[in-house]
Amino acid sequence: MRLTQGRGRKRASDGQRPRPSHPWHALDRAALEDTLRTGPQGLTHAEVDARLRAYGPNRIEQARPTSPLTVLLHQFQSPLIYILLVATVVTIFLREYIDAGVIAAALALNASIGFVQEWQAERSVLALMRLVSPRARVIREGREREIDSQELVPGDLVLLESGSRVPADIRLIETIGLTVDESLLTGESLPVAKRSSSVAPEAPVMERANMVYAGTVVTTGRGRGYVVATGEATELGAIAAEIRREAEHETPLQRRMAHLARTLGIIVAIFALLTFVLGVALGESVTQMFLLAVAIAVAAIPEGLPVVFTITLALGVRRMAKRQAIVRLLPAVEALGSTTTICSDKTGTLTENRMTVQEVWTLGGTWKPPTTGTEPVAVGSPLYMALLAGVLTNEAHVYRSEGGLEFQGDPTEAALLVAAMRAGLDPEAVRSAHVSLAELPFEPERRYSASVRQHEGMYHLYVKGAPERVLAMCDRILSEDGPLPLDPPAVQQAADDMASRGLRVLAMAYRCLHTSPTDLEHLPEPQQLVFLGLQGMLDPPRPGVREAISGCQRAGIRVIMVTGDHARTALAIGQALGISSPEGPVLTGTELETMSDEEVREAVRRTSIFARVSPHHKLRIVKALQSHGEVVAITGDGVNDAPALKAADVGVAMGASGTDIAREAADIVLADDNFVSIYAAVEEGRITFDNLRKATFYLLSAGLAAIIALLVSMILRWPPLLLPAQVLWLNMVVDGFQDVAMAFEPGEMDVLARPPRRRDEGIVSALMWERLVLSALVIAGGTLFMFRWHLDQTGSLEEARTVALTTLGIFSAFHVGNARSERTSAFRRSPFSNPFLFFAVALALAMHVGAMYFPPAQFALRLEPLGPGAWARMTAVASSIILVVELHKLLRRHRAASS
Repeated sequence: MRLTQGRGRKRASDGQRPRPSHPWHALDRAALEDTLRTGPQGLTHAEVDARLRAYGPNRIEQARPTSPLTVLLHQFQSPLIYILLVATVVTIFLREYIDAGVIAAALALNASIGFVQEWQAERSVLALMRLVSPRARVIREGREREIDSQELVPGDLVLLESGSRVPADIRLIETIGLTVDESLLTGESLPVAKRSSSVAPEAPVMERANMVYAGTVVTTGRGRGYVVATGEATELGAIAAEIRREAEHETPLQRRMAHLARTLGIIVAIFALLTFVLGVALGESVTQMFLLAVAIAVAAIPEGLPVVFTITLALGVRRMAKRQAIVRLLPAVEALGSTTTICSDKTGTLTENRMTVQEVWTLGGTWKPPTTGTEPVAVGSPLYMALLAGVLTNEAHVYRSEGGLEFQGDPTEAALLVAAMRAGLDPEAVRSAHVSLAELPFEPERRYSASVRQHEGMYHLYVKGAPERVLAMCDRILSEDGPLPLDPPAVQQAADDMASRGLRVLAMAYRCLHTSPTDLEHLPEPQQLVFLGLQGMLDPPRPGVREAISGCQRAGIRVIMVTGDHARTALAIGQALGISSPEGPVLTGTELETMSDEEVREAVRRTSIFARVSPHHKLRIVKALQSHGEVVAITGDGVNDAPALKAADVGVAMGASGTDIAREAADIVLADDNFVSIYAAVEEGRITFDNLRKATFYLLSAGLAAIIALLVSMILRWPPLLLPAQVLWLNMVVDGFQDVAMAFEPGEMDVLARPPRRRDEGIVSALMWERLVLSALVIAGGTLFMFRWHLDQTGSLEEARTVALTTLGIFSAFHVGNARSERTSAFRRSPFSNPFLFFAVALALAMHVGAMYFPPAQFALRLEPLGPGAWARMTAVASSIILVVELHKLLRRHRAASS
């Protein structure tokens, strides 16, 4: 989406909107007023009413909050759930009401857990949204009045002042020291100075100095201008429209679940078909074999798997919440763990969004302010005077509170005050001692500000501004011994060196005045000043971010900076954080604009820093990365981030500083706005997926073993090995408790040392499928052996079935230890590191033993009590699964080490 003025949702009356011959920012004032049919007296009430009917209210359509019913229905949108719904219908058709009730209970439990978790997350996000109805000051019929911003129409003359939120897209006609925070729209951390003169037609949004946009905030100064776009036609509206156009995407887990469901469906269908064909071939009736095949298929479906998935994801959500990440949709937990590339905004995410003076250069040397405490400097020294000038040419204020320092005003000027405080100056006391006589505010055309001060009967002029501008006013430089002749190239070299490191550089100068200026309203341009020094400032990286980025890189995750800030600043921060090397390329939005989609796809392979980008560019970057098969997460807090947040595989919005639009578009919301929390969430995402994989492997091993045993027993013309109710008991109770407990497994030591999973890798990897089939064959073989042996020894079919079912249960108790790690030996994982699993195994066995002696359970499950000898034989046979899987792990580790 290219940000062009007046773009937005099409309305029936859009054709009546004012259409300038050139872009609004390129028109002079006369052409602007002529096109808008307005003037200095503003619009009349009749004109306002007509335009309000034609253009509609000044508001952007917001997404409706998700209803509880929608959240509930979302729990049933899974291929595994579809299989269980079909199974429920079939069991009812077969009049197996107990089986149908068990499956329905599993569905209800799954939906309940998912609903509670997602609804809590939705409410958390809604609580973060601060919905306000701002007011606007306008001139109408020559009189100033305050109105609801929704009543604004094109042509309204709006008054702006420090602290006010811009209510619509406005073309400025007058400015006095006006600066605007546009970070929510452009991503640039510093306030932007505004002016009223025309701008080149081809200027991008972030360089239209005579325009202010809806949603941005005035930081300093005053201004007035004409509304040129309202509602959906604003730049903000264009971004909202882009979000609505962007289709919802599947997370990697949703794709993997669909693949797993298809695989399970095929396996179940094959075994059901084999049962039917073999039964008919062996002389059984067609009707009986059809019903038996359906019964085996229903019994083979892992009813507990969706429940385990939901519980595992919900636990991942809780762990993420403790680490400041609020998950809006459960599958997003795993998606973040699958991420291969993180595209991060700079301002407020990687950095503190707080300008800080990094160093002060004077003829006496370079001084770096301490991060804590104070470091007093000598009064009258060049350093003291440079800091003093930064305080006296300053409109910001700093206050001490219980939470530390609080600021009011421009963040750049606040940084100058903090630097002075670190040197022992008290800004408010200094200002009181140096009485202000006249102020010359900063203007883009002027590129400096000035202040005339009276102190102890003497008059001084202090100047602060761009180094080259201030240097041109100076002929001397202050040293420890007094003023010396100025060497402009040397000072300019120092300024260039600071700028090359991404610092924003301001120069300070002053001059003694013999008398007070006669015309304080119109100060002449200063001349013959004494140069004091340079102050270089930067929005510093957040603590821990460099370490988090390094951790991401070790985990095989590439971190890319995508920001609206200047290229030099972005490169400096990128180098400091280890995102880019000193010679690393930086691509700007202007360069991206000239590149084809194919060129962008190639550029994202080698470029890690993108600067001065618009929402359209962010979207292209995300899609270019996805075209290479990358799983892309993008972070952001501004309106400018919302389209890319929605298009990415995982959208991560900021909770504290983010906009409502960004939060609505995101999958995950960070409560603390910190990139470090993203790194922690990646770890939790990987742990969550590992646990999903372990639980799936464990449950499918048991299920496949039961199917193989049932099928082989039929081929051998044995009596049915297990009854349908016994298979459900095995799935839901004997295996179900351990399966759920796998969700509580702690992360393995190497969870962040592995590369991200391939996009096409399933929930069960090729290695795990190999081990799964091997395990199922061993379990099925051991179960068939115990069944046949007891049937031959005792002649009791019910006791033989009890032995088969119990053998499967003991196999499961041993096998769950194998499932705790894909690579590590079960003997290297403490059984007490997951107490839930320890107690789940004990509970499952205790319930199974209890069922043997509880008459109602004995009747329902057709169980018989077993003696000590049978238990010893079953335990000995079942323990073989540990030996087989340990050998498989050893062989695989040896093969991996030698390859």
